[in-house]
Amino acid sequence: MINLAPSILSADFSKLGEDIRKLDNSNIKIVHIDIMDGMFVPNISFGVPIIKSIRPLTKMIFDVHLMIENPSRYIEEFVKSGADIITVHYESDKHIDRTLNYIKSFGVKAGVAINPATPVSVLKNIIGLLDMVLIMSVNPGYGGQKYIEYASEKISEVKEMSLSVNPDLMIEVDGGINCNTIAKVVNAGANVIVAGSAVFKDGKITENIKELEELI
Repeated sequence: MINLAPSILSADFSKLGEDIRKLDNSNIKIVHIDIMDGMFVPNISFGVPIIKSIRPLTKMIFDVHLMIENPSRYIEEFVKSGADIITVHYESDKHIDRTLNYIKSFGVKAGVAINPATPVSVLKNIIGLLDMVLIMSVNPGYGGQKYIEYASEKISEVKEMSLSVNPDLMIEVDGGINCNTIAKVVNAGANVIVAGSAVFKDGKITENIKELEELI
């Protein structure tokens, strides 16, 4: 099954609750929540209070993507705020195996994200532990960037790597996804597709979701 996972980083925060309800009414199952600290990436987004505020509004899966340094410091807070999946960056954590097991100890799913220039080979020894791998198809930190073409090859590599050891792995892609690129990443093997600007542009959330899903 392939899921579209809208990124609320591109939502209208003056009416975030309304936008969340529109996603729910469009039968979206997963919402992607980007957390940025201004250190690991050159931008600051939001944190635990926002997740807590929208958690009562929906039963959608909260896919929390931590683009922060030393993420293990905050795992428990994000679990308590309502995260269902917590993804940490391979590049941001010196003890990635320990952090993944820590996440799973709370009964939530654990994922690892890798930046565009990070090779898929770093996942070899941990892929059996993972619920999700997130392939960044832009350099993280800002929305609206252009899809990096070699991400498609990385998606295919992760898919091949997972077949024998973790066939149920969720393979997520994030960055530059729109009507021109969504079929490309699905064909490469991605089954969770993050889209921000393409979902929320012009406030036409329902129409934009329908257009993207028709291309999956």
